[in-house]
Amino acid sequence: MMHSPHSPHTPSTRRTELLAAAAATVTVVLWASAFVSIRSAGAQYSPGALALGRLLVGSLVLGGICLVRREGPPPRAAWPGIAISGLLWFGFYSVVLNWGEQQVDAGTAALVVNIGPILIALLGARLLGDPMPPRLLAGMAVSFAGAVTVGLSMSGEGGSSVLGVVLCLLAAVGYAGGVVAQKPALGHASALQVTTYGCLVGAVLCLPFAGQLIGDVAEASLSATLNMVYLGVFSLALAFTTWAYALARTTASRMGATTYAVPALVVLMSWLALGEVPGLLTLAGGALCLAGVAVSRSRTGSARVVASAPRPEQTRESA
Repeated sequence: MMHSPHSPHTPSTRRTELLAAAAATVTVVLWASAFVSIRSAGAQYSPGALALGRLLVGSLVLGGICLVRREGPPPRAAWPGIAISGLLWFGFYSVVLNWGEQQVDAGTAALVVNIGPILIALLGARLLGDPMPPRLLAGMAVSFAGAVTVGLSMSGEGGSSVLGVVLCLLAAVGYAGGVVAQKPALGHASALQVTTYGCLVGAVLCLPFAGQLIGDVAEASLSATLNMVYLGVFSLALAFTTWAYALARTTASRMGATTYAVPALVVLMSWLALGEVPGLLTLAGGALCLAGVAVSRSRTGSARVVASAPRPEQTRESA
């Protein structure tokens, strides 16, 4: 069999890059929309109940897809990463972010959570041996400056609470730890398997909130409940699967940097859906976020990120 791992522009490599970029784009758009839905549903659902409801919906959708595709449980080697990402990202992150967004405004929450990609880059370099090329570091610096600008411009007067900031910081830590733990698991199992079983682990972690969920569903409006369902189907089941697909084909650091596009998209969605016209400072911050993502995802001819991706046969168990 002919292999040319360092040939940068083979058709299969180009196709892999394009599919990974498309998957990452889907994820970023759906995660941006989740900020609006969390704020809306969070007015009538407690943080733990909202997290559990979202995870249960996501588990049902993902489990159904696994049955249709006849995907069995992931191999034993994938379970450590799945368990850790399920605990830190699907479970812990969901609860503390929901709680944090009840304490601070969306701008402050987005600002603090965007520490996550920096932590991902540091942990990825330390634990996974991810490269940290100058363009990635420069792009992250530009995007973080944009996130700070968006956060400050959207923050209400005196809207921040110490508790809310701490919760969002904890969410960022859980998010970063979950991403770095998930990356090795994708070398042994498919993106669907890793996402489905990570979601199930998170749901089990949140089962103590079952009583709150039952009570909240009985009292919540249809709109709030539909927002919770949307969070489970689209920003969890679909977005986390496309994330895992892209993560299996690039580095954790580069994927983390991609999420810096989220604040810019949140601004755009608020403008289009809610009629909240952003100020010039907010628009400038959003432009910086997108510019930083463009820089971080660019590369020189000698730095081919796909070369670090697991081979297709590693990412999927043969039936």
